[in-house]
Amino acid sequence: VAADEGILHASGSGVPPVTKDYCIIYNSNWVSLPKTLDNATFRTLENLTSTVLCSSSEAPSGVMKDKAVVVMRGNCTFLEKARIAQSSGAKMLLIASKSRLSAISDNKTDFEDVTLPVALIRYSDIVDMQLVLGNEVNVTLYAPPLPEFDYSMVVIFLIAVFTVALGGYWSGVAELENLKAVASPGERETRRKKEENVTFTPVTVILFVVICCVMLVLLYFFYKWLVYVIISVFCLASAMSLYNCLAALIGEIPFGQCRITCSNKTIEVRLIFLAVFCMAAAVVWAVFRNEDRWAWILQDILGVAFCLNFIKTLKMPNFKSCVILLGLLLLYDVFFVFITPFITKNGASIMVEVAAGPFGNSEKLPVVIRVPRLEHSASTLCDLPFSLLGFGDIIVPGLLVAYCRRFDVQTRSSSLYYISCTIAYAVGMVLTFIVLALMKMGQPALLYLVPCTLITSSLVAWRRKEMKKFWKGSSYQVGWRP
Repeated sequence: VAADEGILHASGSGVPPVTKDYCIIYNSNWVSLPKTLDNATFRTLENLTSTVLCSSSEAPSGVMKDKAVVVMRGNCTFLEKARIAQSSGAKMLLIASKSRLSAISDNKTDFEDVTLPVALIRYSDIVDMQLVLGNEVNVTLYAPPLPEFDYSMVVIFLIAVFTVALGGYWSGVAELENLKAVASPGERETRRKKEENVTFTPVTVILFVVICCVMLVLLYFFYKWLVYVIISVFCLASAMSLYNCLAALIGEIPFGQCRITCSNKTIEVRLIFLAVFCMAAAVVWAVFRNEDRWAWILQDILGVAFCLNFIKTLKMPNFKSCVILLGLLLLYDVFFVFITPFITKNGASIMVEVAAGPFGNSEKLPVVIRVPRLEHSASTLCDLPFSLLGFGDIIVPGLLVAYCRRFDVQTRSSSLYYISCTIAYAVGMVLTFIVLALMKMGQPALLYLVPCTLITSSLVAWRRKEMKKFWKGSSYQVGWRP
């Protein structure tokens, strides 16, 4: 049988009454809940979580009549609990669970003689209800329809396109400086060595994808330990990335350039303060990362800085490497989202399980941009209070956008490749959101972003009759002059 998400609306006895909503799991085959609060009936909540209500002897005499009753989940079936509660006069049965909420799995025909609504609720929510609303609480159940579109997607879209566009532009600025520096014999060798350290060859691209696959599988099996490794790495990498991003901005400001000397090296004082600030930002996020009210803002800032620095630093040498990287990561995304449910024991996608935290783990991987959902729904309360976009969905196409920008710089093509690829990325994001709204399930964004960006870049190169230079990416630097 299917299970549906709904909302328990609780109201305290104060003046004015304090209200709060909680997630419930129910079955629409057994009971039809109203879609709005206008048609909902409130019942006084009777907290009987000291019992599992698996036998009539556990039902207190006269206490349940005309009330909403909450009991603990036990070894007996929901049907047994429902019949006992109904025979005692209860009008609503809530079953509190300390484990992850799961589908209610009794047969529809067994519930034909049960008329009261039956729903599953987190035990932690019952505790929270008493702390926030007091002991006298009135509750009702309803199931608002899922919104067709959540406006948090607009924020996600703007963040993603801004990051990709800025990262690509920054990479082009760095390339222009490198090309100018190559003309200086004293700096040529230093620049060349530096570029070798940040350039992806086809071999390293394949190795990178293999490492991604191995890491995802390891996270699936050893999540509760490796998640803290990822959190630590993110703190370090994001602090360094934020420093690099802000240092590039500060370098354009001609004020506060006071320097100090240490071990025959000079450093600007303002950069020391900047480094301390960036480390402090990462530490604050690490300490308060589970504070949903505001920690997402800091995570997004650190995440954007990480993506910008990655796109700017890591250079794709040619379009061939871009095709190999984006193509392999597209297959990686599709395989771990759509194919692995046929392999895993619980029929769940490895990618989705790792993103959500396997087995209900409260720690989440900090590898996503997240924005609170703006539309109120049961899904927001139950599983997805945030709209999410993985860093990979920004970085991977962003590397192609950056390559296009550098190609523009090196061939003086007036940003044509860069602008076209950025627009293609934006179109791919819109297409992702449309499919997401139509299918009502998470989508691997690379499935839409990779074809849009690769096809657009190829068409521009073909139209300009530069496909050979664009594909090889090696000979177009030779004739460059400042």
